[in-house]
Amino acid sequence: MALTSRFRRLGIGRPGDPRPAGRRNLRMSFAVTFIAVVAVAAFLSPLLRSATIALKNTDQLTEIDAPLWPATPTTYELEGRTYDVYTVPIDGTNRELALVKKGQKESDFIDPANPDAGLIHWVGSWRSLNHVFRLDPQWNNFSDVWELIDYPRLLFNTIAIALIGMVGVLLSCTLVAYGFARFRFPGRNLLFTILIATIFLPSMVTLIPTYTLFVKLGWWGTWLPLLVPTFFANAYDVFLLRQYFLTIPRDLDEAAAIEGAGPIRILRSVIIPQAWPVIAAVAIFHIVYSWNDFLGPLLYLSAKPELQTLAIGLARFEGIHFSDPNRIQAGVLMTLAIPVVVFLVFQRVFTRGIVITGVEK
Repeated sequence: MALTSRFRRLGIGRPGDPRPAGRRNLRMSFAVTFIAVVAVAAFLSPLLRSATIALKNTDQLTEIDAPLWPATPTTYELEGRTYDVYTVPIDGTNRELALVKKGQKESDFIDPANPDAGLIHWVGSWRSLNHVFRLDPQWNNFSDVWELIDYPRLLFNTIAIALIGMVGVLLSCTLVAYGFARFRFPGRNLLFTILIATIFLPSMVTLIPTYTLFVKLGWWGTWLPLLVPTFFANAYDVFLLRQYFLTIPRDLDEAAAIEGAGPIRILRSVIIPQAWPVIAAVAIFHIVYSWNDFLGPLLYLSAKPELQTLAIGLARFEGIHFSDPNRIQAGVLMTLAIPVVVFLVFQRVFTRGIVITGVEK
């Protein structure tokens, strides 16, 4: 008993007692959670700031002592006149009073909650007082952007280009990855190495030749330069799909071949049904890439406003309405909403596809 009491006074418990280790694990878990929360808060702080600006009007943005959240100074109407409401310290308490008579050293106020009480005389400079603000989000910023830049048309163009390109990427990359994962032919490893090596080729190197080619073909001013290349597989998505296909046992292919299935039937009935996680990951990758693509639409659609995407429309809108940061941020949030929702909806499938692809092979 004496030894136990001594250990308890020292805060280490009895010999062999698991509680100190449990407390250490609890402190470690708390520290990791705290650091993660701080990191996430720091990462999301620009987005929160963007949201607060999008919900303000010009007067709220230029208000000197306005809070970070969208707010408007509270006012009080008396006998047809409007007075500002301030936080006034009186007898050790702060009261919200309307300033009806301004003075350099003395001012008169009235209590909006009890106007029949008459004027309240206060000694001090009213300029040192703080306004009382009320929550006043300006949701009309979003409707203004919707109309000013023809948002429905830009949204349709962006979704159409993203979805058609996604179909092209899935078709071409799946076929190429299936060939590298399941067929043996001379030079397979060399061809795959060359394909992967193209990832390291900067896009700016091929920009001018590609642009010249599309201009010569007469595709400038159309969606073709943005859609046709998606039907010719890219190295990154082929790599992801091939690595996943390699995790699928070949016994299933052989069993289907015995039943008379050909290569295409095996791909359609055996490989693809088991590869939905990585297919969803590739689809999300392309949708996000296409949604954020700015250079491609700028090069080929700059003279065709009716064919432009949201990225180009927002850039044009920012150039015209540069003095309205609230509307600019509203347009950014509207454009950001769809890819974020897509990612959240398919997050589990997306994560599963990436983890299996990167870990098992």
